[in-house]
Amino acid sequence: MPVAIDGPDFVALQVHDVEAAAAFCEQHLGLRRAAVSPPHAVVFDTQPTPFAVRALLPGVDLANAERPGLGVVIWFRTPDAHQLHNHLTAAGIKIVEPMTDSPFGPKFSFEGPEGYILTAHGG
Repeated sequence: MPVAIDGPDFVALQVHDVEAAAAFCEQHLGLRRAAVSPPHAVVFDTQPTPFAVRALLPGVDLANAERPGLGVVIWFRTPDAHQLHNHLTAAGIKIVEPMTDSPFGPKFSFEGPEGYILTAHGG
């Protein structure tokens, strides 16, 4: 039997423009940079799992992808999904799945940095 894993310990989005993606996360999602990040990434102080935007790994070609992250869903918890939805809408961020009820509270999905689809829930 293989050694079991505990679950995701770190999540990062590969992007062309790390600083622009980091600015999106700071300005629109309220994320704060962690005290330490490697030179190719910006790590945010998120709990319980660290989240980052990072430069593309060698061999990754997002230019030919239908959209980055296709098939992967990343959910972010927020104390007020409705307030975040209103903020993103007012900022012109594309909402790709409208607000709806879920077992985890109200949720919606939006277009994040470089076309990644992200979901917010809670509150």
